Amino acid sequence: MSAASSCLRSPALAKRVRALQRRRRRRGMALILVLAALTVLTVMLSEIQDESSAEFGSALSARDALVAEYAAKSAVNLSRLLIAAEPTIRRSLTLVFALVGGPRQVPVWAYADRILGAFNDSDGADSFASLAGVDPKLGKNLGFKGAGFRLQIVDEDSKANFNVAARGEAFSQVALASSILSLVGPPQYSPLFEGRDADDTYSDRRAVCSAIIDWVDPDQDQAQCDPTSTTAQQAAAEDSFYQLLKKPYKRKNAAFDSLEELHMVRGVSDDFWATFIDPDPDKPDKRNVTVWGQGPVNVNTANGQTLWALACQASNNTARMCQDANEQGKFIMAMTMLHTIMPGLPVFKNADEFINALKQTNQAGAAPGAAAAPAATGGIPGMGGGGSPIGMIMKMLQIEPIPVVSDQVVRKMVTTESKVFSIYATGYVRAGKRETSVRVHAVVDFRGAPSPQQQLNDLQERLKQALGGATPPPANSAQTGSAGSGSTQQGIPSVMKPGPGGNVVYYRVD
Repeated sequence: MSAASSCLRSPALAKRVRALQRRRRRRGMALILVLAALTVLTVMLSEIQDESSAEFGSALSARDALVAEYAAKSAVNLSRLLIAAEPTIRRSLTLVFALVGGPRQVPVWAYADRILGAFNDSDGADSFASLAGVDPKLGKNLGFKGAGFRLQIVDEDSKANFNVAARGEAFSQVALASSILSLVGPPQYSPLFEGRDADDTYSDRRAVCSAIIDWVDPDQDQAQCDPTSTTAQQAAAEDSFYQLLKKPYKRKNAAFDSLEELHMVRGVSDDFWATFIDPDPDKPDKRNVTVWGQGPVNVNTANGQTLWALACQASNNTARMCQDANEQGKFIMAMTMLHTIMPGLPVFKNADEFINALKQTNQAGAAPGAAAAPAATGGIPGMGGGGSPIGMIMKMLQIEPIPVVSDQVVRKMVTTESKVFSIYATGYVRAGKRETSVRVHAVVDFRGAPSPQQQLNDLQERLKQALGGATPPPANSAQTGSAGSGSTQQGIPSVMKPGPGGNVVYYRVD
């Protein structure tokens, strides 16, 4: 046996050989472990980074949304101040209105986006500068930094009010029925009422009209939707349509709280909504109906479709344009031309001027060719009658005079001053290519609201009486009763009493 063979047979050497072989087989394991650890750490860090970026982006979005919301709220408050200042603006234009027969409401809300541009971002400031010829950048504490708003104010009194039937009066129900049937009556809308609706029922024009009135009127009688009637009629009980649905509910028998509530009324499908209620959600001034107006329609701000419906109501649907689509189109065209010729200028001083315009007569009730008394027209012969812009346009388009059935009824249906407004304010924050926006819709009722100047005068008078030692008059006209209930009787009316900025009757943040 050689020496080499003996060495190989040595246990110690064999053990060392085996260890060396095992080491060779494990060569590169550390590198694999390091690479695996780096891969795990990379995945973890990437996930943490994604989560942190998402949380950071969410925080930035929440911050910008809050800033945008308050920018929109600021626009709402500025709009309320602008509308409240309209009586003061009107008094400053006394000499101008003397040329047209007396003061009239100035539609300042139609230019609110430009007038309030001084308090907006740089785009709004440029718009205000082009309107007023004054650079708002020269002022102090004006405008937003890093935020802005888009503003639109809609005159709700220029639209047909679906809530008038909630008063429970026969006249109001008949007027609403006439307004609804005038809106949905044209023959081009017939396909909307020929098929089954979403509830798998057939609802014709009169069924939908009755359903709208029955939803808001306080009685349990089914509405007849007969515009030719001026008195209450014997009617059957309201149907049980809503109780037979898969998810039954009860008829409200009270006023609508919002336009969206109309979706619950029978026959008001998505097609009906898009055609008659809200044809363009991005342009709320295109709406023809409302649930917030004071009732009478402002003939100075109403669009051609609404004025056509009023004219048909005034004639009890006997006018030719109420039955002839071509005549209807000519009348609506005439009203559109009138708003184009006289943008922002109130045409009618009162309801009588509107009635005379429909009849195409002058203020004295004479034929269009007769001379009008200057005293009755404010120095402008024919104002409101055959010689007014609307009378001349109707003659030019060969529109026949409207046979007004009752002047007294029309006076209840129309007004020349708006008191209820929808303020659509969209606040936004721009960060690079990203824009965060929040929309606020507020409906403000200015009925009974004092002007800011009047409120200031009242406060000055109270201050003088307080400094003089005299007892100031109560904050409201409520009469106190017993000693225990006097404070309550004064407190509740003081809360309900409108301020200069009106009362907010609807508020929504999107």
